[in-house]
Amino acid sequence: MDGTISLGIYDLAGKLVRVLHQNAQLNDFAIGADALVTRWDGKNDGNQDSPSGRYHARGYLVGPLKREDLGETSPPPTELEANVAKVRLVRNPLRKEKRPSVELGIGFNSEGSYLKTSDGLPLFKISETPNVTRAGVSAKGENAVNVWYDDGASVRQLRISNVDQMMAFDCGELELK
Repeated sequence: MDGTISLGIYDLAGKLVRVLHQNAQLNDFAIGADALVTRWDGKNDGNQDSPSGRYHARGYLVGPLKREDLGETSPPPTELEANVAKVRLVRNPLRKEKRPSVELGIGFNSEGSYLKTSDGLPLFKISETPNVTRAGVSAKGENAVNVWYDDGASVRQLRISNVDQMMAFDCGELELK
């Protein structure tokens, strides 16, 4: 599969501690004998040292997602703000499981909005609109999600399709001493 890679470090409770790579290309990694290689400096996203212990690295290969701007819309009900959309992924050929699924949500910061996993790992930039105050997502069939975001001046709706062209991968456990 072609695409970008998003990779995170998680503590034993499953909380995202550090985003190691977001929308990374293959050439952002060192090529090992049988793997892509990256390093973690032991810090969290706040640039503070993480406590000693066991951590887990996992991520997603994000295939060629398509973003379609559906234009301005009226704000959806406030109960949609916390919604997540469950989508099925491409089966990882290295695992014996059937097609896994992931819950997707919308994150936003001063740089815009992005599609993320429900545990916070950013996967795909949706917009560069600053000052987003709320956003939501809902499934649209098996391979698309509808997203909307509100920047205080207008509410825009977009469709992100080919979301079923993502593949989860697990890099295993590591110990920080």
